[in-house]
Formats: sequence, structure tokens, C-alpha cells
Amino acid sequence: MGEHSRKKITWTIKNFSSLQCEKLCSDPFVVASCKCRLVFCRRLCAYPKGNNVEYLFLFLEVADHQLLPRGWRRNVRFSLSILNQNTIKSSRQNDEQKWFGEESRRWGHVSMFPLNEIHAKENGYLVNGELKIVAEIEVIEAIGKLDIAEETSSITMDANGFQLLSSQMELVSRLLEKHPEIESDFSTKNSNLRTGYMSLLLSLIETLRQSPHELSNSDLAEADAALGSMTNAGFKLDWLEKKLDEMAEKKEKEEAGEIRVQEIEEELKDLKQKCSDLEAQLEKEKLELSAAKAHISFDDVL
Repeated sequence: MGEHSRKKITWTIKNFSSLQCEKLCSDPFVVASCKCRLVFCRRLCAYPKGNNVEYLFLFLEVADHQLLPRGWRRNVRFSLSILNQNTIKSSRQNDEQKWFGEESRRWGHVSMFPLNEIHAKENGYLVNGELKIVAEIEVIEAIGKLDIAEETSSITMDANGFQLLSSQMELVSRLLEKHPEIESDFSTKNSNLRTGYMSLLLSLIETLRQSPHELSNSDLAEADAALGSMTNAGFKLDWLEKKLDEMAEKKEKEEAGEIRVQEIEEELKDLKQKCSDLEAQLEKEKLELSAAKAHISFDDVL
């Protein structure tokens, strides 16, 4: 396939104001023979002094990444923005260039979009309840040939009673090699159920490969519920439970760290203002002192 490809995507989200979910994904689209999708996450940042603000984070991620061959990489230049529908201009459109791969399947802007600004009518982001997110994507370099038709094939192979896509075989083989005891108490014989549980396990592993910043508390709660379901079914997943606990702890530290950073920034802002006020007061005192020390002229005495 060619190493260079461009695509512009506009994702229209209807009834945005009534959405209750913390995370939403667009339909997959193909660029440079790689299936991608847009993701938004909504998160409440609790700051001191009652300044609780809900933000929208935007990401570009590779879909069906667990099906891709080992070693695949894509060097991508992209921008994610929210369309101002009143002026046909985009908000905070900043280009980024990142490598997508097995260890970095999702990237997004560090900048956040306050939801109160998005909902403000005068800003033009929400029109008739619709929010439009624009993604401009340019693949600069591609490593590892991907064939969408082959990757999305429904042809399956049997592995320990699990009906798997051929592209999943290597992942499951590595999993069973590292944790051979994983299904020792899993007695379900129904092939559909066995395959469903294995697909759930692969999805759970991919979820926990993300950074704490990418995961919401709702994501972690759903992962915990999925883990409990698999454990009850007979899977031995102590190692995965430990990983989930570590992720939850990192998430808690991240949220606490964000609040502490905001507190320090506000304290520093107050201190800078005090320093500025003191410097002004100092200059005033120096002027008054200088005037007091000045010699009185002969005319002033008269």
C-alpha cells in the first residue's frame, strides 16, 4: 500500500446535550488501509473553591487494534477540532504528529474543551442540538502492510475450543503460554460461550493497556464487572485483577494530582499578585522616603 494518505472526517453527534455517556465513539473509517475512529470522553474536574468544570477530551484511535499484526506502525499528522457552525471556523485546531502502534493506539490533544463553552449558544458549537467534530488526518509513513479484507474476515480457527479469527491466534497463544492455568476451571463446553468469554478477555486486556488518563471511572467499573463475570465462569485471572487494582490506584493518583496542581497554580497566582502589590508599595515608599530626605531649598524656607 502507499505510504502517504490523507482524509478529512466530520463526525456529527446529534442530541449532544441529552447524552448521558462519559465516552462515545464514531463509526470506524479507513485511512491508509487502517480502520480508525474518533473518540470523545467527558470528565468532571473538581477544583478547589468550588470550581468544578466538566471537560471534553478528543482522541483519534485505531479500531480493531487487537486484530492487527505485530510490528505495525503509522506515523500520522492529524488535527481534532470542534466546528464553529456559525462562522465555519474550527476551534483550537492544533496539528499533532504521532506514531500509532501496538503500545500507542490512541492519541489526542492535551488541550481540553470546557463543556460550558460548548453549550453556550453564542459560541456556535451546538446548532439544533448537533455537535460537529472535524478530524484531518495525514499518514506520513506506514510500517507493516495491513489488508482490511483479510483482517475483517469471518474465517475462524479452533484453539482449545475457542473459535478465533486467524489474526487473534497469536494473541491467544501468547496469553495461554504465559498463563496456562487461565482456563483450568473453565468448564463451559458451548463453543459460542467459550468464544464470547475469550473475546471479552481480549477486550479487557486491551482496555487495561490504555493510560489512566484515557480511562474514565465508568470504564474501570465496567472492567471490574467484566472481570468478576469471567472469574465466576471459572477463569483464573488473579494477575489481571492485580493489574486492574493498579490501574484504579493510578487513576486515583492522577485525579488527586490534577486537583493538587490546580491548587498550587491558584496559590502561586495569589502569591504573584501579592508580590506585585508589595513591589508597587515598595516603590511608593521609596519615593516618599526620597522626598523626606531631600534638602529644602532657600525659597521653600522663605
